Amino acid sequence: MNYPLFVSESVCAGHPDKICDQISDTVLDAALSVDKNSRVAVETLVTINKVVMAGEVNCSRELDYKNIAKKVITDLDYTIPELNFDKNSEIEILIHHQSKEIAVGVDDDGAGDQGMMFGYACNETPQLMPLSIVLSHELCRKMDELQFGELNYLRPDGKAEVSVSYEEGRPLKVEKIILAKPFDPKVDKEKVKTDLYNLAVLPILEKYRLNKLTEEEIIFNGTGVWEIGGPTSDTGVTGRKIVVDTYGGMGRIGGGCFSGKDPTKVDRSGAYAARYIAKNIVAAGLADRCEVQLAYVIGRKDPIGKSIETFGTSKKDLKIINDFAWNLLDLSVKGIIEKFDLKRPIYGKTARYGHFGYEEYPWEKII
Repeated sequence: MNYPLFVSESVCAGHPDKICDQISDTVLDAALSVDKNSRVAVETLVTINKVVMAGEVNCSRELDYKNIAKKVITDLDYTIPELNFDKNSEIEILIHHQSKEIAVGVDDDGAGDQGMMFGYACNETPQLMPLSIVLSHELCRKMDELQFGELNYLRPDGKAEVSVSYEEGRPLKVEKIILAKPFDPKVDKEKVKTDLYNLAVLPILEKYRLNKLTEEEIIFNGTGVWEIGGPTSDTGVTGRKIVVDTYGGMGRIGGGCFSGKDPTKVDRSGAYAARYIAKNIVAAGLADRCEVQLAYVIGRKDPIGKSIETFGTSKKDLKIINDFAWNLLDLSVKGIIEKFDLKRPIYGKTARYGHFGYEEYPWEKII
């Protein structure tokens, strides 16, 4: 880690791209709820008063795609006319069955896709995640909680960006926090900034025992007033926030996104397995930072490549680390799915505030 300053961002659950991720993953959950062997690869697009859902689904029961989308939209607080996006927006469904040419390989427990995946871990935080992305996620989550509670003048959508300075590879202090959140124009912007500073920024900095920034050091809504967020101001698409979903830019990312894909798609399950290995290496004290790469070929059961990078922070010989890592789990597609029990409806929650760093997810367990 040679950066003297590193910046990560996260987005609120109502961000247009995250609306799409959540719709796509809620389709996956619905399919797995009725048929654990469902095959799902669904993309969603949202824009002003419009939702488009496209892709492939093999499921033993027909799914109500429109009502799935409507519930996600309503749950995210898109309920007022000014936003020009709600459950009554036009919903177009362009979903068909999975290609037989793909299915023939997956039916034999092979990978449902091909490419490379990365997992990353470091000892900067209790979650073994980079500090900048952890803080960004927590700020977005807190702004969303306040939107549904104490600060109900806030509106869906939003972002948080955190700059952390480093000294000899270790986090030194938080240098800058940037918040963006739409709000009711009847409320004064300075009040919104003060409320978010007191109710979101300070508690999170105190939680992690970090230096306290002043309110003047916080940038809020950089262009001034932000009233209308969501798909009216920015078209959203599934899978466009993969850096938010992973390590905030500090770890490499693979060739594909996660949301809307069943676990036979190694873009998702392989990335979860790589994170599990990297996290356990760091948790075991074998390295301070670790990145794991896996690579798969469509239709093949086992990875065609696997390797580990510790960025000069290893505490043991690389052979010891490799022996430890590759004995943690069976890296066949079937082995990963069984290890983490991935054929169940657990994915809707992963589509907000990142897929890593939360103990409730099976790929986050430490042995």
